[in-house]
Amino acid sequence: MGRRLAGVSQHRQQRQHRRRASVQRIKQRRVAVVALTAGALVAATGVSLGLWASSDDDGGSEGPAATSSEGRGDGSGRAAGTTPGESPSPSPSRSYPLSAAPRTIPAVRDHTAERGPGWQPAKGHRVVVDDPALADEGRLIAGELGLTYAGEKDDERAGDLRLVLNRDSGANPESYTLTVRGGRVTVSGPGEAGVFYGTRTLKQEIKGAGTAPEGVVRDEPAKQRRGLMLDIARKHYSADWIEDRIRELGDLKFNELGLHFSDDQGFRIESDSHPEVVSRDHLTKTQVKEIVDLAASRHITVVPEIDSPGHLGAVIAAHPDLQLRNASGGAVRGAIDISEEESARIVDDLLKEYAGLFPGRQWHLGADEYQALVVSDPEASFPKLAAAARERYGPGATVEDLTTGWLNDRAATVRAHDRTPRAWNDGFFRGGSVQAAKDIQVAYWTGKEIGARQPAEYLAEGRKVINYNDEFLYYVLGEPLTFVYPTGQRIYEQWTPRVLRGTTAVPERYDDQIIGGSFAIWGDLPRSQTQEQVAAGIRLPLRATVQKLWNPDRPALSWAEFRALADRLG
Repeated sequence: MGRRLAGVSQHRQQRQHRRRASVQRIKQRRVAVVALTAGALVAATGVSLGLWASSDDDGGSEGPAATSSEGRGDGSGRAAGTTPGESPSPSPSRSYPLSAAPRTIPAVRDHTAERGPGWQPAKGHRVVVDDPALADEGRLIAGELGLTYAGEKDDERAGDLRLVLNRDSGANPESYTLTVRGGRVTVSGPGEAGVFYGTRTLKQEIKGAGTAPEGVVRDEPAKQRRGLMLDIARKHYSADWIEDRIRELGDLKFNELGLHFSDDQGFRIESDSHPEVVSRDHLTKTQVKEIVDLAASRHITVVPEIDSPGHLGAVIAAHPDLQLRNASGGAVRGAIDISEEESARIVDDLLKEYAGLFPGRQWHLGADEYQALVVSDPEASFPKLAAAARERYGPGATVEDLTTGWLNDRAATVRAHDRTPRAWNDGFFRGGSVQAAKDIQVAYWTGKEIGARQPAEYLAEGRKVINYNDEFLYYVLGEPLTFVYPTGQRIYEQWTPRVLRGTTAVPERYDDQIIGGSFAIWGDLPRSQTQEQVAAGIRLPLRATVQKLWNPDRPALSWAEFRALADRLG
């Protein structure tokens, strides 16, 4: 019995062995047929059957999603055999899903997805440039990402970050293209500013996600002026604090820093022409030059403002004979007597002096809240000004005309130094014998003044306007009067550059004339917050503001998502 069972068992084993061998031969023939067919297709058409990641300029082709990481990685998204910091390359053993658009602040405006592992900075990776003009941008991003700056190189190596200046004269000089493909990155743009912004996107991609996604980013700002205005006249800020803000602004793609450095409470920059007006706490010219140079390296223009003919209390304190007085002899706080030639000479001296310190093309002349014009009858209250107006502009001229003439004269002073002037909207008046020069841009901040004009009036005159809407963009220390600290959420959800006054947008036909906007920090009650508290308070409002200046459309992220992203990016 035992021998018979053993014989049967042996017989069965032999049949099973023959069956397995037969099945194995069939499988081998099938694999050979598939391989031959695939090889023929590749040879005939060049199609890789989805085994390798697509790398065409127009994005990845449709294909299978990422396969299981079993046997091909460690579950972290890295390819097998790689370590953190390496840029794995596509291989026949793995296909990649289409990449997701990067999450940055401001958000990129267009991303073409492709299949591939993306790019990560690693030791030994180089930053190379195709033009010596990009050396500053190259050295900066190399230091930030821990790469080697190699200068101008023609060869290509794995992991390279290449910066390219294509000098396309017809393109927005702040536009850029960022291409991540085949383990390398290229940032190209028609101007140095655009290439710089591309490196800011790359820096945020790495900080936020660790990897720059495969594909192509094409990006540019909607508005050409994107600013932060800082009142250093009423609150003195250290040079180090201002430089920290410049670094923050640069990473967020702002391109202006306004310095309001003269007001009733102080004059905060060293002066050689009129040292008598300078306050004890001030910035030296050396410090200002360092601030301007740092800003320039981040493609930020520093816009100086000496506000006149109002808000000149610090100058008047050293020249009390130039203070404006009313018909009864009462002194008017902060207002200079614009009928006196000496008043114009001192202000022009200062404008000319600082033209050498601030080389940027933009200049803010102030012109707001001149107290001679906040009374019901300026001609009766200030007969000396009225007489000067009639003498200069004819018998029907008014104090408003004389004030507009003052603005035009100061604009001529800075225009002679190749500067583009701007002034606060309440320095422009309706009607009158004298009109403000057409090239003076309107810095629109309020509609609360006497005889306030709607924003559309300035736009209908063909003027260019910069949005400083005090309803959304004014951070006034101590929250005096009706001001409250602005929130990032309110800006993000309710404001756009077309909302110039209050909460109502001007018609879309004026959009091109609104050339940008600026968040503003005012020091009305300077001790209300420390420098550190100000920096913390403006962090989210700044990010919301630049998002809307870069792209005014409804953001793709909710406020909660945007805030979480801001926290992650720092």
